Amino acid sequence: MIEAITSIFSAFGLSASAGLNAYLPLLIVALVARWTDWIKLSAPFDLLTSPWVILVLVVLLLIEIFADKVPAVNHLNDAIQTFVRPTAGAILFAAGTGTIGQAHPVLMLILGLIVAGTVHTAKSAIVRPAVTATTGGAGNIPVSIAEDIIAAVVSILAIILPVMLSAIIILVTAFIIWWLWRRSNRLARA
Repeated sequence: MIEAITSIFSAFGLSASAGLNAYLPLLIVALVARWTDWIKLSAPFDLLTSPWVILVLVVLLLIEIFADKVPAVNHLNDAIQTFVRPTAGAILFAAGTGTIGQAHPVLMLILGLIVAGTVHTAKSAIVRPAVTATTGGAGNIPVSIAEDIIAAVVSILAIILPVMLSAIIILVTAFIIWWLWRRSNRLARA
């Protein structure tokens, strides 16, 4: 039960970060799944750990990072990413839940698509045009860098925090049981 809840928290974080940068969370998940036991990807998502897929993700990430920093090209990049980011979010949600066997995969894909699509839409249709209009385009590069940093941090936290959250839930539950046991012993003595 706890594992399913933490997997869903992780999936929401990963798919949300894909709405900012499609390839960064995919690459982080691929690397973490390849070299640690923190993430176990079931088929077909285990293909992310392939060296070739990782290499392609690195190349695509570099293209996206640089394209997003060039005025005018960043708007074209956002238009292209309108299809890529929600797809990446869908993949990350379904791959990251770990509940893919317990819930219908289509539901997981749809949830990831909605989360990443919402973040991408807010970024490309509201935030970026406002930044461009208010700064004459000068604010796009710092905002793009901030988006990349946020996507990386959220992706890493989405992987690490569920593990920490599980530990905290176990500790709090143990404390509550201990407290109730101690309380019932005091009442029995009184």
